[in-house]
Amino acid sequence: MTTREVEHEISVEAPAAEVYRLLAEVGNWPRIFPPSVLVEQLSQEGARERIRIWATANGEAKSWTSRRTLDSERLRITFRQEVSAPPVASMGGTWTVEPDGASACRVRLTHDYRAVDDDPRSLEWIDRAVDRNSRSELASLKTNVEQATHQAELTLSFEDSMEIHGSAKDVYDFLNEAGRWKERLPHVAAVDLREDVPGLQVLRMDTRTKDGSTHTTESIRVCFPHDRIVYKQTTLPALMALHTGYWRLEEDERGWTTATSQHTVVLNTDNIASVLGQGAGVPQAREFIRNALGGNSRATLGHAKEYAEARS
Repeated sequence: MTTREVEHEISVEAPAAEVYRLLAEVGNWPRIFPPSVLVEQLSQEGARERIRIWATANGEAKSWTSRRTLDSERLRITFRQEVSAPPVASMGGTWTVEPDGASACRVRLTHDYRAVDDDPRSLEWIDRAVDRNSRSELASLKTNVEQATHQAELTLSFEDSMEIHGSAKDVYDFLNEAGRWKERLPHVAAVDLREDVPGLQVLRMDTRTKDGSTHTTESIRVCFPHDRIVYKQTTLPALMALHTGYWRLEEDERGWTTATSQHTVVLNTDNIASVLGQGAGVPQAREFIRNALGGNSRATLGHAKEYAEARS
């Protein structure tokens, strides 16, 4: 069997301990790494843990589980995929963070992997995916860690909630059936939903703005009936460099549901003037994003409320 071994590295203007922390705490990954949609810890025993990752590879949505060993003293994290997604037969590697003075470090990412049936074409596909994702992950790690250190005002997180006198299942069905949003939501001009793997969706949508124009977004959505839908936009509006979020549903003893929409956004400062006009800055962009995303979320929740309450 052919085993490929590759290494990528990058310098980061941030303290080594902080970079290691962001890598060790997997909940940070969707904000740091473009391919990562959702990462959750499944179990932990001392320095060893088991995690599940939902991510994109060569434009395709994939999911797998990995085991990691954390070494906070050596700033080193080793990982091995427990169940790899074809065409990958096995995949593992190491993150190593090496201090370079008090406020900078070098991050090295190594991989070793094999293809299913040792197929040469599959190995080439994995080569491309690993190289593309590794370069993208390291570049994004550098950008986002340095940004978090020096430009925290570019990131905003917020949520909107609504009480619905209906079941979580009915609310979930409305949110999950996004392929029908064009007929159900006035602000949706066009929609395309693909779900090749149950619970793992690719949602492409044209959304109307208040001035009548539309913008196109594409998201990967990970769906957990009838509890939550977690998503990450892979095609973004001009004002955003990152957009992740989730829909969370909590049903009480009365059979009523509290539905929450959460967003985390990193602003794309290069486009503020072209979108909002000369003289606009980060405060105006933050307000615009909060109102636009919040408005659409509340509208969606309002229609989900009507849908669920009509069935209760």
